Amino acid sequence: MALLTLQDIGKCYRQGEVEVQALTGIDLVLEEGEFTALVGPSGSGKTTLLNIIGGLDAPSSGHVHLNSTDLTNLNEAALSDFRLFQLGFIFQAYNLVPVLSALENVELIMVLQGRPLQERRERAEHYLALVGLKELMQRRPAALSGGQQQRVAVARALAAGPRLVLADEPTANLDSENAAALLDIMHSLSHEEKTTFIFSTHDPRVMDRAERIITLHDGSIIGDKRN
Repeated sequence: MALLTLQDIGKCYRQGEVEVQALTGIDLVLEEGEFTALVGPSGSGKTTLLNIIGGLDAPSSGHVHLNSTDLTNLNEAALSDFRLFQLGFIFQAYNLVPVLSALENVELIMVLQGRPLQERRERAEHYLALVGLKELMQRRPAALSGGQQQRVAVARALAAGPRLVLADEPTANLDSENAAALLDIMHSLSHEEKTTFIFSTHDPRVMDRAERIITLHDGSIIGDKRN
């Protein structure tokens, strides 16, 4: 079943008097549970495409259908609600709240979702343990390494139960052992819970695990292969 459909997506930015065409004619269909990597050189459009799929940026042309909803037709309030319940984000910058513990950071999105305390606490503890942070749940971000903060961000995205997880270089700050463990967890979820993952990456470790690799160059898809 198709979870995500992109139809003729284009994105144009203005830099002063100059128009920059970041994406051109992107057509793409992803099924539930796919484990996909977006690859290509810096400036190829990977992050722009992720942001459009996640409703963080609007396309200049075309349509994004996610779970039968056309994101390009939603107003900002409806789009915010849609992101809250349907999407998970893993950013390079982590975006953790510094005054909250790792456990509270993971719980935060579930608080916004309106989940009861016991459920969100159990889910937060479960996913933090899955990413190897069982003993560090009460630490604030400043007391965690960069790699540990990244794992908190992964646990936060997964605990909210999204249909689609968008990850921008999720293994960039992880050593080989922790990167492999995280990829194993996400790969299992893609099969067991039909969670769909899209990674923007330069990391060969992610490309090796990806079941589908979509190559971008100068804002266009130039390759789409399955491993």
